[in-house]
Amino acid sequence: MGCAVAARENTDRRVRRTRSALAGALIELAEERDLSRISVSDVAEGAGVSRSAFYDHYRDVHELAEDACTTMIDELIESLPGPALDSADLVREAIASLTAFFESLAGHAGLYRALLGSQGSARVAGHIRRRIAAVIHDRLRQADAGAWPERVPHDVTAAFTGGALIGVAMDWLERGCSRPPAEMAEVTWPLLNAQYRVSASRG
Repeated sequence: MGCAVAARENTDRRVRRTRSALAGALIELAEERDLSRISVSDVAEGAGVSRSAFYDHYRDVHELAEDACTTMIDELIESLPGPALDSADLVREAIASLTAFFESLAGHAGLYRALLGSQGSARVAGHIRRRIAAVIHDRLRQADAGAWPERVPHDVTAAFTGGALIGVAMDWLERGCSRPPAEMAEVTWPLLNAQYRVSASRG
């Protein structure tokens, strides 16, 4: 049993190392060119592995891109704010969280531009949109806590808001992050909070 466990742990470490190398290679390549122009051979060469090793883990570059972005996406969505209502402190906290969201995007602008731009991956964009919508839905349910009857179902508001936020992020990335993250947070927050209010309003 001990030998079997040790062998499995060694295999797991090799898998993690290979996937990490592939992800790192993709992230570097995405800073230089569109995702559509990155081949399996490019990624394998950058990671120092064979094409067959690539296919041991992923079907194609898009699947690798989705996997490579999982950690970054988790960090992005965890920074998203929930409803702030009229509390000045909560509003400042929400804007700070949204600033962190745009700063994270800017930190890997090349990759996200490749993933979310016009030549990017619909699969990855959809994956990100669904993750954001799920977190927003959770924020709304936590804020509700039985005190705010739904005027608009929270899942509808979450889907709408997630799609809108991705749309804003895509436009901002394609424009070369023309506004600073803090400014993007300032101008985006009132739009998001308006949707939260509609969903939770007593009418």
